[in-house]
Amino acid sequence: MSIGIASPMRSENRGKKLAIVVGGGPAPGINGVIRAATIEATNAGLQVLGVLEGFKWLAQGDTTHVRPLTVDEVSRIHLQGGSVLGTSRENPSKSEEKLGNVVRALRGLEVDYLVSIGGDDTASTASKVDSVTGKEIEIAHVPKTIDNDLPLPGDLPTFGYQTARQVGVDLVCNLLEDARTTMRWYFVVAMGRTAGHLALGMGKASGATLTIIPEEFRGRKVRLADLSRILEGAVLKRKAAGHMHGVAIIAEGAAECIDEQDLSQLKDVERDDHGHVRLAELPFGRLISVLARNELAKLGHKVTTVDKNIGYELRSAAPVAFDLEYTQDLGSAAVRSLLSGNTGVLICVQGADLLPLRLKDMLDPQTGKMRVRRVEVDSNAYANARRFMVRLGPDDFEGEALQRLAAASGMAPADFQARYGDQARPW
Repeated sequence: MSIGIASPMRSENRGKKLAIVVGGGPAPGINGVIRAATIEATNAGLQVLGVLEGFKWLAQGDTTHVRPLTVDEVSRIHLQGGSVLGTSRENPSKSEEKLGNVVRALRGLEVDYLVSIGGDDTASTASKVDSVTGKEIEIAHVPKTIDNDLPLPGDLPTFGYQTARQVGVDLVCNLLEDARTTMRWYFVVAMGRTAGHLALGMGKASGATLTIIPEEFRGRKVRLADLSRILEGAVLKRKAAGHMHGVAIIAEGAAECIDEQDLSQLKDVERDDHGHVRLAELPFGRLISVLARNELAKLGHKVTTVDKNIGYELRSAAPVAFDLEYTQDLGSAAVRSLLSGNTGVLICVQGADLLPLRLKDMLDPQTGKMRVRRVEVDSNAYANARRFMVRLGPDDFEGEALQRLAAASGMAPADFQARYGDQARPW
């Protein structure tokens, strides 16, 4: 359900305070939201406070890590990557004590309005603060993630995604040229914990050889060997076409599809404050690269493989024009929504209008976190992406195609079918 936005009245707002807090990982465009919200609020007569390092200090009841924000100070920050306020993954919603500290700290700072910027965990915290304070502290949440996995209406991207995709495409294009020049394969692990939007967007736009996303497994657990064989099949199919190089992109969320029997070999797995495995810290790309290379070597194919993680390079990039414009609209709408009397809302775009949605409607009632938007693997867009990938499919296990692939792999057709036949099933 959407709710309207009226124009703010300056005279009614004098003496009131609006605080801005950033949670979660960085994303291009954070500073654009901070800038727009600060300017909109200041022009409406509000005093603006910037909360430093997310909820880290507020969760301790500490109100000293806050500073005033002025129009002059923020006027050009939208062109920068990162966050001038910093950020953290502190999750006060997991602790009644910490949540209480946040509420008391905001009350101590005499905050009337709060604009939170973040992903699903920050949205969860904002929702809980709203449920405790009600109209006392009115809250608007601006969704942010380069993963593009929040369920905004009309397939609207989350801010930061378009910039991250563009930077990722530039990097992958460089790797594609290096792969061609040096006759090697790159196995690139791209950020995307629960959804493959970023990996697929990078792969599709750059023309990467293939992209593997968690959604294609349709909830099934897979073995590392199965993942390796997808890559082996792509290498052999390229070889049959006379090419010994390529770039495969694997969404990091595919690691969560791996059977526990295989992940159990990884010792000292790190987790963040939300209990998530730090996928970026897993040697996932290395495992896949070494396994596929060794398996190909057993078949008599010497292939040079290089694993590469692309993730942190994207998060604090300077935003592209789309995100520069988009975040200005979002930051402005967040303030105008609050000053219209809306609270507990998530700011998004519907059609040509910037409108808030009720935050509680966007949360999963079982987890208390934002619902996840995943890649629709039955969509025409995904079907088109698959048509341009080089990977084994149903047609490769019939007639001349099977004979050609088996010959290039140095295997009998029946042996090729036995080893890679699982990939013949429709995706």
